[in-house]
Amino acid sequence: MSAYLIIIGLIAAGWALARTGYFPESTPEVLNKVVIALCLPALILIHVPTLEASWALLPLVLIPWLLLAITVLVVLLIGRWLRLRREVIATLMVLIPLGNTSFLGFPLVEALLGAEAIRLAVVYDQFGSFLIVCTHVLFVVGWYGEGENPTLTSMGRRILTFPPFIALVAALLFGNAWFPGPLMGLVERFADMLLPLVTLAIGLSLKLRLVPDYRRGLVIGLVGKLLVLPALALGLAWILGARGDIGTVSVLESAMPPMITAAALLAAARLAPALGSALVAWGVLFSAITVPAWFWLAERILGGA
Repeated sequence: MSAYLIIIGLIAAGWALARTGYFPESTPEVLNKVVIALCLPALILIHVPTLEASWALLPLVLIPWLLLAITVLVVLLIGRWLRLRREVIATLMVLIPLGNTSFLGFPLVEALLGAEAIRLAVVYDQFGSFLIVCTHVLFVVGWYGEGENPTLTSMGRRILTFPPFIALVAALLFGNAWFPGPLMGLVERFADMLLPLVTLAIGLSLKLRLVPDYRRGLVIGLVGKLLVLPALALGLAWILGARGDIGTVSVLESAMPPMITAAALLAAARLAPALGSALVAWGVLFSAITVPAWFWLAERILGGA
């Protein structure tokens, strides 16, 4: 529960600070830009070079990408049917498939399944969530962040000049083994800043009263992220033969509330930041009930280790 309390506390602190009027209205935008320019690239440079694949863990890799494909298709259909605004569609396509699979996911998996299961959560997080952020999210931000008529040239320019994308290419080409100790220490400090800066920014921009279109998006997002997605993960785990801890971890990670880092990327692109912050805040609160429920169900259907 400590991970939940830290996130809720930081969001609440940001919300309270916003009420004082001490910070200018542009503060959340500035904090998000610091995260995009320094913290997220640092995280990429640390983790991408450590990725290692294993066929035995394939369901943990396939499930998040299958959930992404299903989510994008369904959100596009719902968006057209309900005539949702572009920024709402973009937010739902990012925050429904992506959850807090590391900061919340790792300690919860350890608490529920034991320390040995963390390595399974790392595979889901790194080969699933993390790579989806570096690919799908950048595409959505590039496409929907350009307004009504984006071009391939403008979208490509946005992605190619995006600091996290530059860090991803550098990490894949050069790794980080050549980093001298002081440089790696600096990179690690920037990465450590990500969570407090993003959660404070979310709190500073949190609006509990949303415009009607955003309220509808909030309901769709919370139901999709906390109820529908874990149900799909449970079904996919059964179909793929993922039993025991592998299947249970897949369900648990899919049930995590919307990803804070992804919300920051959307906010930096000015894609419904109020909706993104509301999805993160309410998602963390409601997931304290839904995550244990999904764990109980997955253990009974997929079996323990």
